[in-house]
Amino acid sequence: MALFGNLTRRGLFRGGAAATMTIGMLAGCRHSGDDASDPVVVDERAADNILDEDEGYAEVDLSLEETARWTLPLGTVLRQAEGNWIPALTPGATALPMVKAAALSMSTGQLVDVVTNLVLGDEPNTAIYDARCSDKVYAWVEMDMLNRTWSLFAQQFSDGAVSGGVMTLSTGDGDWDPPHFAVAGDSVIWQVAPSLSGTRTKEHSFCYLWHIGDKDAQPVVDSPGRFATPPAVSGGTVTLSPRVRANEGVYYGITAYNLNDGMNTIVDQLVLPQSVRPFRAVRMGDRFAFSIEANYSSGGLLGQMGTYIGAGDGPFITLVREPAAQVSGKDDRFIVKSRASYFVIDVARETYSILAATNRCVDYGEYPASEGTTSSFVTFATVKDGSTGYASSATVRGFAL
Repeated sequence: MALFGNLTRRGLFRGGAAATMTIGMLAGCRHSGDDASDPVVVDERAADNILDEDEGYAEVDLSLEETARWTLPLGTVLRQAEGNWIPALTPGATALPMVKAAALSMSTGQLVDVVTNLVLGDEPNTAIYDARCSDKVYAWVEMDMLNRTWSLFAQQFSDGAVSGGVMTLSTGDGDWDPPHFAVAGDSVIWQVAPSLSGTRTKEHSFCYLWHIGDKDAQPVVDSPGRFATPPAVSGGTVTLSPRVRANEGVYYGITAYNLNDGMNTIVDQLVLPQSVRPFRAVRMGDRFAFSIEANYSSGGLLGQMGTYIGAGDGPFITLVREPAAQVSGKDDRFIVKSRASYFVIDVARETYSILAATNRCVDYGEYPASEGTTSSFVTFATVKDGSTGYASSATVRGFAL
């Protein structure tokens, strides 16, 4: 499963031994599935539907100011970040490596290569799978694309460059999914979950926390089953959706933990109706912004597809659209992706506006490189050439909130 500290390449492939050793280490988890409030089941009418024809929000002109726009090489994909530097995956100039881990400066538009040489070595089947960063830490996953063996690495990061030694945070084989992870300040937060196609499908999942300078990571959350959503950092909290109330059925608890005290404290929790699985979830101010990507036959309001803003037993504000990405915003303003464009929702004024996708972008539009509470909303899109109609570049836009 996952080991901590610097491992040898030979040690990486001892998958069975690693799993056995780590399970024994996890008795010290700070939170388990027993930490759960009662499920929230509310009437389907107990919400403000933004697009309701009679009682919905009023549509107004867009007030967001575009503050930055850059053109990047075709194939560039940005990941969400909290600071000036935005992590990016870019195509390699040669087959080795096929993908590079990079970072984009939102102050200058400079795209710099960060990880160009794989820690696991330049083997044909090995590639950088994912990356995240803050202005202090860069973390990335390398994976053998054939046997699904992976490692999560981290390194100090400043002014577009890494320094110091590479820390091996976690390793796994094909029985364990590549980790969902986030980086905030000097911390890396990640989840390790059993693969649905592996031999350990009945194992628990765990969330870990590591800070720069720590020799080992700390297991902080135990989920008796797979987490429903990736870790989302916002305003000093980390939001996870572990399985809870396991002795009663399948329940997911959208839970915000205080990152400033090492995730020791649960700030708030919203347990969804039985069997309802969230798609994305993040804590923004004193509310959760979360989405459901399917319609369930039971569960009341929160068993219906859409994006929800609220806490406790409600009331909730809902956008009845199929969710596509995480929610961002600031104060009472929430930005929700819907197909190619975005809804910019002001819950205080009960209004919404449309942020249209950039011109000539491909059909699925723009995706956010921001998450949760932020002062700058960043998007990226693959854009087609105006003369040929073929995808030719990536466009990044920044908006002040």
